[in-house]
Amino acid sequence: MRYDVLIIGGGPVGNYLATLLAGKLDVAVVEKKSSFGGKACTGIIGAESFKELGFPEEAVINELQGAVFYSKIQSFEIQRESPQAYVVDRKILERELAKEAIKRGADYFIGTTFTGFRNGKARLQHLKETFEIEADFYVGADGVASTVAREIGAKSEAEFLKGYEVEVVGNFRRDFTEVWINKELNPDFFFWVTPVSEDVARVGTFGEFDAFRRFLAERRLKPTSIVEFKAGSVGLGWRKPWVSGNVALVGDAALQIKPTTAGGIVFGAICAHHLARAIIEGDLRSYESSCSAVRKQISSGLRVRKVFKGLNQEGIEKIFQILGSEDAIETIEEYADFDDHLRTFRALAKKPRLLAALLRISPSLIRALL
Repeated sequence: MRYDVLIIGGGPVGNYLATLLAGKLDVAVVEKKSSFGGKACTGIIGAESFKELGFPEEAVINELQGAVFYSKIQSFEIQRESPQAYVVDRKILERELAKEAIKRGADYFIGTTFTGFRNGKARLQHLKETFEIEADFYVGADGVASTVAREIGAKSEAEFLKGYEVEVVGNFRRDFTEVWINKELNPDFFFWVTPVSEDVARVGTFGEFDAFRRFLAERRLKPTSIVEFKAGSVGLGWRKPWVSGNVALVGDAALQIKPTTAGGIVFGAICAHHLARAIIEGDLRSYESSCSAVRKQISSGLRVRKVFKGLNQEGIEKIFQILGSEDAIETIEEYADFDDHLRTFRALAKKPRLLAALLRISPSLIRALL
């Protein structure tokens, strides 16, 4: 069998890339799982990004008007009249994108594992059958532990964290997500409580499982009220190269992940657009440079991540005092973009009093943001 493009990995980004290419080129997608979804994913996508990228509305299961940020001893709230972000069902998102790609002419090989390249062809296995597919271009969209990345010799300079997420029954404010930053509970990351309805929320963090368990107790969420548990991993940093010969990496396989929140769908989808154009033009060399905006966001996020890791809880509390001020809240509510953190940071930096206050607490934070 032969195709113009073989996409290895049928997650959100792999399927999204397939929709961009199908109908223009002969496209096939290989997915090792026997069904879509199943991975730990809170599934929050900024409202602006969701619409600009044209994601399927069928995947939306909740709308978020804002967020409440909690430290150990204080809190503040950010709110807008219109939805700031959408919570999506990953299984539905993947299925709808796959359906669209198939309607446009893509072929799907479900329950099929990519085992490596041999003589310029992709070796695949389905049940006990082994076969090969040849393509002009191959794309690794197979996640953080990418087999394609390993095959092309890509190296990682990244911090890898284990993540835990549950869906738990309780009483929640449906249109607000909660962000909890308490380094005494978890020095590695924040906790999130994202409602999918009034009585069910997705709760998770990255780091040690004991930290996650302590937070559930702190938030008074009973382990016996959990209806779903998932675990996974994330890589915050760089994987190089993204291109080797006629093989490219995209999405989590390329570590196109926000270091501040560990979200990867939007950055991956943006880069999928650039990759699709490079493939159609027959020149993968332009792909990495055309993703410069995403690379800049990742670079900035990594600097912020480094500052966060160096802060103690006392420093967190001082930053909360500033961000919880009326001036800061008004600025954030006006300029905040869920998927473009640089825009929010720069808006805050243009406020002299806020900038001076943040400089007194953490000059390294300002350097990281600017």
